[in-house]
Amino acid sequence: MGMERTVTQHMSAFEVLSDYERRSLAHVAGLPEQLDAPGLWRGVGYRIGERRLASGFDEVREILQLPQVTPVPGAQPWMLGLANVRGNLLPIVDLKQFLEGERTVLHDGQRILLVRQPGGDVAVLIDELFGQRSFNEQQQISDEQVEAEQLAAGRYTHFIDRAYRLGDQPWGVFSLERLARTPEFRQAAA
Repeated sequence: MGMERTVTQHMSAFEVLSDYERRSLAHVAGLPEQLDAPGLWRGVGYRIGERRLASGFDEVREILQLPQVTPVPGAQPWMLGLANVRGNLLPIVDLKQFLEGERTVLHDGQRILLVRQPGGDVAVLIDELFGQRSFNEQQQISDEQVEAEQLAAGRYTHFIDRAYRLGDQPWGVFSLERLARTPEFRQAAA
């Protein structure tokens, strides 16, 4: 366990989830062939407020527990502050507050997603991590259904282009890359 944990800390989010998936699917007959099926979309699933979202593996550099954050005077309210992650200072953004105007309630085990952005990485705080999610074309829902679910309402409209339904839950595909290019997001100083 100790050695496995050390190895896991040096793996990217995609590598950790891929390894977990490979080991868990080793016991399921017939499923591995479906992993690269045409029309299959895979990413990291998480929750912001009431919304279940997923972002592509290529957009999430790493998944970490929320480190100690030092507030930055004069910053936007959604900018929680800076954190030292392995010697690098990272801005930590409360994604729920940025998108909905409502602060995330902090709790033990809170996770952040490290996102590449021009000029340096940024970490976004999420409410809950669900891990890897896979969706196929049959699970994609129409734009009208996305609207009816209020999935892409408000600020979410700019970052959600499509959605899927898994069971009774709609999942929006959230573009962290587009978020990182948004001028307001990049200008955290008040």
